[in-house]
Amino acid sequence: MAAASDRSAASGSSTGRPRSGAEIRAAFLDFYEQRGHQRTASASLIPDDPTVLLTIAGMLPFKPVFLGQVERPAPRATSSQKCIRTNDIENVGRTARHHTFFEMLGNFSFGDYFKPEAIQWAWELSTQVFGLSPRNLVVSVFRDDDEAEAIWRDVVGVNPKRIIRMDEADNFWASGPTGPCGPCSEIYYDFKPELGDDGIDLEDDSRFIEFYNLVFMQYNRDAEGSLTPLANRSIDTGLGLERMAQILQGVANNYETDLIYPLIETAAGLAGVDYRALDTKGQTSLKVIGDHSRAITQLIGDGVTASNLGRGYILRRLLRRVVRHGRLVGIDQPFLARMGEASIALMETAYPQLQERRQVILAELAREEARFLETLERGEKLLAEVLAARPKQINGEQAFELYDTYGFPLELTEEIAEEHGITVDLAGFEAAMEQQRQRAKAAAVSLDLTLQGAIEQMAAELEATAFQGYEALEHPSCVLALVVNGEPAERAVAGDSVQLVLDTTPFYGEGGGQVGDRGLLLGGGADGAGLIVQIDGVSRNRSVFVHQGRIERGSLAIGDLVTAQVDRACRRRAQANHTATHLLQAALKQVVDPGIAQAGSLVDFDRLRFDFHCPRAVTSAELEQIEALINGWIADAHTLEVQEMDIERARAAGAVAMFGEKYAAVVRVVDVPGVSMELCGGTHVANTAEIGLFKIVAESGVAAGIRRIEAVAGPAVLAYLQEREAVVKALGDRFKAQPGEIVERVSALQEELKGVTKALAAARQELALAKSAALAGQAVAVGVARDGHPFQLLVARLDGVEGGGLQSSAQQLADHLGPGAAVVLGGLPDPSDLGKVVLVAAFGPAVIAQGQQAGRFIGGVARRCGGGGGGRPNLAQAGGRDGSALEEALAAARQELGRALEG
Repeated sequence: MAAASDRSAASGSSTGRPRSGAEIRAAFLDFYEQRGHQRTASASLIPDDPTVLLTIAGMLPFKPVFLGQVERPAPRATSSQKCIRTNDIENVGRTARHHTFFEMLGNFSFGDYFKPEAIQWAWELSTQVFGLSPRNLVVSVFRDDDEAEAIWRDVVGVNPKRIIRMDEADNFWASGPTGPCGPCSEIYYDFKPELGDDGIDLEDDSRFIEFYNLVFMQYNRDAEGSLTPLANRSIDTGLGLERMAQILQGVANNYETDLIYPLIETAAGLAGVDYRALDTKGQTSLKVIGDHSRAITQLIGDGVTASNLGRGYILRRLLRRVVRHGRLVGIDQPFLARMGEASIALMETAYPQLQERRQVILAELAREEARFLETLERGEKLLAEVLAARPKQINGEQAFELYDTYGFPLELTEEIAEEHGITVDLAGFEAAMEQQRQRAKAAAVSLDLTLQGAIEQMAAELEATAFQGYEALEHPSCVLALVVNGEPAERAVAGDSVQLVLDTTPFYGEGGGQVGDRGLLLGGGADGAGLIVQIDGVSRNRSVFVHQGRIERGSLAIGDLVTAQVDRACRRRAQANHTATHLLQAALKQVVDPGIAQAGSLVDFDRLRFDFHCPRAVTSAELEQIEALINGWIADAHTLEVQEMDIERARAAGAVAMFGEKYAAVVRVVDVPGVSMELCGGTHVANTAEIGLFKIVAESGVAAGIRRIEAVAGPAVLAYLQEREAVVKALGDRFKAQPGEIVERVSALQEELKGVTKALAAARQELALAKSAALAGQAVAVGVARDGHPFQLLVARLDGVEGGGLQSSAQQLADHLGPGAAVVLGGLPDPSDLGKVVLVAAFGPAVIAQGQQAGRFIGGVARRCGGGGGGRPNLAQAGGRDGSALEEALAAARQELGRALEG
């Protein structure tokens, strides 16, 4: 833990400043919102930017704005952006502040204010809102940025010795080799200001922590490396929430803040150990579990599922590291779901969507843990045999056997080997991998899709799949590669789940937003039983199409000839939705803004979704106009013209390309004459009349400056209207009203309910106050305050009262008991529901002067009930999820608070 002097230095002079993670986040956003910044919600960890797998920085959602690709959502913005980074995952738990999941607080200016405002506000926020002493702060500037240094020195008043010039590697930001760029200025916290101002070395992590980075985007760099001033200079900043929490909470590292430590305590409880009593190795494992638990919960919450590719592989790797470190500290049972529950409870206030996705998150955690435990058991047994021989190094063949035969990740082999003080022959591993590639290529056998990078390996080893689906929905094909129930195989039989590659296929592979085709593979089968393979989906990597399905009858082997048959009904529906998507983009450009640009899409069999850059919501009148325009084009029966042409010629003709998409020199152009022309590899109707009808279902915002329209087309419209008609009929029957009267009837009931709810709330409030009044006589005099009067300690249980009522009761009791009041109340709002606990603390000024704070104290009580929370020094509320622990928690609170006041 930090020394007392360090904690004192961190605490500043203000007693009412933010302290908890939630308070820090709210204070930052409030500060900039009050200064004209538009508050924007955190974007998903799955970014719209196609160049990155995950959201790795707070500014990433605004990157298109900074690059001038989309219109700015507002002149100024502020956000708390969740981020994931795994490039230095080996440092997690070992250093004081490395994380995979973290939150970046940011304020942004899109051509509005610049250095003077950014610098002064950052200093005001740090010193006045967060209460940091200037004695503890050091700033860095780019070596050539005289302007920034002058502002820090002459306007803000920073001691010149505490302004450090740094080189381009540390203090110059660029979006890439060319484009917008500019110098940075950073604010560091000094944990040891007593060491003085001479010879400051900001690389000393034991003394300094960077917590706020200001990027001044003021230049454009051309291909020659020359810098020219930007016409619209911008500001991009980032303040690390976890780092500020460490500073303000006076703890030794980010892991011991209220943002992560409750998860460490949960894991320690599952292991039956005391975090504080563990050695460094044990504490590191618990830190990894705490950090990664936040990351995997957020990733699954945002729609990532575990796999061996891309984001899915990152998730799987983090999941497996949690399980591995859990075993190292003694957790001998499945526990990922428990960590998921604790993570949701810790973060759901800031990210309520986690609660909405609760069941999905917990199910994915449990499923992946069970799968990995099987792999771990087999691999660890073999690895233990290798280690028992006490080798100086695990050779490449052994590491490859673990990887290839047992599915044991290479990085896990390295991690376990490191624990035993030995290394892994990585060059030998790569050589063994290359030999396997050559054997597979020579023999044309199946490839293991369950291994890391197997899809990429398959795409590299096999010839491109010949796609015949534009011209035919049925085609003879030969099986080139086969995987059965997740394992490589030469043959598959009825009941097997399979992944297979054909030399040629009429099945469309998922891409460009369009889902893969469904259908059948038919043939005589190797045993003449009459083969039927149900194909449920087709994906692709590079130019190789991977068909997923199940053998319903017969058997299948590599080299077999089959007839690939696409489900015609599903293809027709996908075609209608895909062409309708093109019409939708054309209508948006015509009705809303010619500059509308696509940000993503989904073309399914029963629906379509179109994401686009737009700084505002599309109005109801505009949606009606768009719908009418599209249905008009459908009725006009435009015949589509599809041709391949040189990409430059296509662009010159006005064909619309998807931003971020990579195109070949020759592209496929889909043209609805006079309406739409786009570069597109998807499948489409021959004539717009085949779509039938188009209906917009919803319009919403999905990220800063990104809107989404969901719609149905073709047969799906009828199903949609029938569903709505059934709902209207049911409501009419329920309210005994005609369809046109339902809205009026519901409005009247809402007004009636509002009155009843208000009266009920008032009655509950009165009941709570009445119950609490009877508790005043239970107060116990303990210790003596500075004014000579005893403290009045009251810790009691009060069930059947919601949080607001309990807080009012605690405040009333504190007012009644006087300045020395220390009131703690806890209860179950619904006594039959042990899953919700409410706790409140109200402290008088004499108690606060004694060093006690309601927010800090009640958070500790809540953790005993599986929750957390906090608030102001005089009044705070927290919650928990384990009502069975309430009595014990209150008893501990009574004992702890009484002891503190007596002393």
